[in-house]
Amino acid sequence: QVQLVESGGGLVQAGGSLRLSCAASGRTFSGDIMGWFRQAPGKQRELVAAIGRVTSTYYSISVKGRFTISRDNAKNTVYLQMDSLKPEDTAVYYCAVKYGSTLVLEESMYTSWGQGTQVTVSS
Repeated sequence: QVQLVESGGGLVQAGGSLRLSCAASGRTFSGDIMGWFRQAPGKQRELVAAIGRVTSTYYSISVKGRFTISRDNAKNTVYLQMDSLKPEDTAVYYCAVKYGSTLVLEESMYTSWGQGTQVTVSS
């Protein structure tokens, strides 16, 4: 059974940093796309970053230059380093898997999800 477990969320002041981790189990994900989504209160869930092979990444405009996605296939883990955090980054962050090696942005293509971790950025 596939499981994704996020960790690393918390409360941070604006301008600070957090590093989210997503530990995956149940199969090897080295050939799949791993994504980080977020959902703020009253807003739709959005894809903020995704990673395929090491050089294949996507960032939303709102986080590009501040967030970095990476993966450690040996540990079956994906990370999201978040720097220069802003209050508008406050949301529940979810890790998700899109099976197969083609990087896509459509949320419906990501079929395994974690429970989410809360990130709160105070002003």
